[in-house]
Amino acid sequence: MSSYRKKVFSGIFVFSLAALVSAAITERLFDVPLAEVGHFWLKTSASAGRRFLADWYTPNPIIFVASFVACLAFVYAWHYVFVKPTNRVKLLTDLGYRVDDYSQPQHVNRKDAANMARKMKLIGDVPPVYPNGWYGVLESMYVKKAQAKYVTVIGQNLAVFRGEDGRAHIIDAYCAHLGANLAIGGRVKGDCLECPFHGWQYRGDDGKCTKIPYAQGKVPEMAKVKSWPVMELNGWIYLWFHAEGAEPYWTPPEIPEITSGQYTYRGRTEHTINAHIEDIPENGADLAHLDAVHSPIIPAGSDLKSMYNSIWSFAKHEWHATWGQYSEPDKHVGALELTHTMRLFGIRIPILDVKVVAKQIGPSIVYLEFNSVLGKGVFVQSLNPVEPLVQKMIHLCYFDWKIPTFVAKIFLIGEALQIDRDIMIWNNKRYEGRPVFVKSVEDSQVQKHRRWYSQFYSENSPRLKFQKDTLEF
Repeated sequence: MSSYRKKVFSGIFVFSLAALVSAAITERLFDVPLAEVGHFWLKTSASAGRRFLADWYTPNPIIFVASFVACLAFVYAWHYVFVKPTNRVKLLTDLGYRVDDYSQPQHVNRKDAANMARKMKLIGDVPPVYPNGWYGVLESMYVKKAQAKYVTVIGQNLAVFRGEDGRAHIIDAYCAHLGANLAIGGRVKGDCLECPFHGWQYRGDDGKCTKIPYAQGKVPEMAKVKSWPVMELNGWIYLWFHAEGAEPYWTPPEIPEITSGQYTYRGRTEHTINAHIEDIPENGADLAHLDAVHSPIIPAGSDLKSMYNSIWSFAKHEWHATWGQYSEPDKHVGALELTHTMRLFGIRIPILDVKVVAKQIGPSIVYLEFNSVLGKGVFVQSLNPVEPLVQKMIHLCYFDWKIPTFVAKIFLIGEALQIDRDIMIWNNKRYEGRPVFVKSVEDSQVQKHRRWYSQFYSENSPRLKFQKDTLEF
């Protein structure tokens, strides 16, 4: 049963119980049968409703219309805050670039600043750009039964479609015949995707062409496209990528609270980031950056220059964290364990304490589990390279079904605003292949994370190459 239905049934039950109790009391006090009590209630309510509408409408039609519009606005606002899931999307040019930092800011807008930063930014000695592992290429809710979507990720052009049986498939987007894009105008037929150009049908499981409408004889063996290993769980359609073509040797785990319905979907955030993919998960082991970037309170904003303004010094976030990696057979998992506290005028506010376990699963997936007095839930994060140095980060928020949506939104927006701060760093930094470390627990954790993350690169992992002013991969 969905959380919405549970809430509706709970409301009906409470209302009915209240009505029965009130009716029973009326019967006991006045010795009136329940049937007559119910008739009296209905008659009285109808009469009061007619008088209310007459009084409301009669004086002035303008007042009536204005009141009606105000009611609609109130209902919409209530629905937006308390029911509708969040969908916060930030594009590459929306965050992380300061126009005022350029020599002639009067001639620069934010889009120009983003383009100049990308052009002038030193790339550094970067590792391979597409690590081996599972990638959440598309959220399950965006691919309906018998529907296809076009996706670009890890340097591939892909057609993601759901067969008529509900199973998800991923194949290369371009038809082996004359190169039409199967996802743009293609139709799903059973477990196949039909090319919109000439009607060739490709099976999702293995990419083989099973039908050519005008072919004389057998379908050629060469008539096929690449089919990718797929799994679907936790609200995501995942694709397995390995530079050597190896089959999956680990899988992301199921989150039982999502599967059982204990945690329900409350919204998503999306960020596009100008950085190497490894820069982003490395933050999980970079404990020193927590105080430097994330201690000012949320209202201080995401601008690293202005967020330390003294006006916000009355409160601060405090973080206590450790990072470590799992052993076999889960060596592909690393975990950040973190405790958050909030201090107001130096006094700890216990209700805002949050315990977090962020599990980095492979190169691109994170399960960020949190628990607090206000509720518990999980962010399911997927990090996808849409270009060698452009990443799309998406968080799906799942919260305990008993907790109101507006509480979940506070957690989701709070997490998103903290990421906004990181993006100002990521968008303007270079990957430092040979960093200068100092003797400290903090820097040793970053070194440890880099050694752990290197397991996702192999001999043929795609690397970034320079040729004049273009990037090739």
